[in-house]
Amino acid sequence: MVLTTEQRITLHGFNNLTKSLSFNMYDICFTKTKDERKAYLAYIDEQYNADRLTAILKSVADIIGAHVLNIAKQDYEPQGASVTMLVSEGPIEQEPSESFEESPGPLPGAVVGHLDKSHITVHTYPEYHPDEGISTFRADIDVSTCGEISPLKALNYLIHSFDTDIMTMDYRVRGFTRDINGHKLFIDHEISSIQNYIPPEVKDMYQMIDVNVYQENIFHTKCKLREFDLNNYLFGYTADSLSKEDQLEIEKSVKWEMDEIFYGKNMVYD
Repeated sequence: MVLTTEQRITLHGFNNLTKSLSFNMYDICFTKTKDERKAYLAYIDEQYNADRLTAILKSVADIIGAHVLNIAKQDYEPQGASVTMLVSEGPIEQEPSESFEESPGPLPGAVVGHLDKSHITVHTYPEYHPDEGISTFRADIDVSTCGEISPLKALNYLIHSFDTDIMTMDYRVRGFTRDINGHKLFIDHEISSIQNYIPPEVKDMYQMIDVNVYQENIFHTKCKLREFDLNNYLFGYTADSLSKEDQLEIEKSVKWEMDEIFYGKNMVYD
């Protein structure tokens, strides 16, 4: 049942459900020399430094209608960054009827909701293989809210904030709240898949797999880009500067890396 504004359940006190979204993204690059690898990691550190990540999390807070209480941020040596943001209930400017619908959230704009104790965090992990020419950048973002609005409404914005080859998303509703008759509610909105919160034009770009445990209110979706353009995985040069043999070898290496991340296991190919 999809609840309208008029059909909302009257609760006994505050909505105590905790809704958590984990958004994990990977960017993959082929760096054939040590200097290329250092340049790629320096580029990533500049593009996704603590200040840039803080700006992204502030936009997420706006989308879920939260007021920022405290920000802790840090750039690390030799690479990586972290931001932790504590947030509380933000001003309610209108009824958040969209929080009950399975639909993509907005890009930054005026979205409001009701939440009390929440946090948003991001950690980045530039990684590389010392011998095989593969460098990866991973960002983990966690959005945890209490109240009506779901952090899934920030998913569309997060997807558009990163250049993403692979995405892994987990959503879980924990705890329970009560209606005025004392009846426990273990979830307060309809959801069949995280995919319903991703715009069609984005879904068309990715191969997607769902693993959902409906009775436990646990939802998992992972995505891998469908189209492959080798130029998108080279840093500082283009494919036409390589021999056909090198192009095929690099393409095989990058696709292998993507498959292992996507399927979560070491792959063996003939």
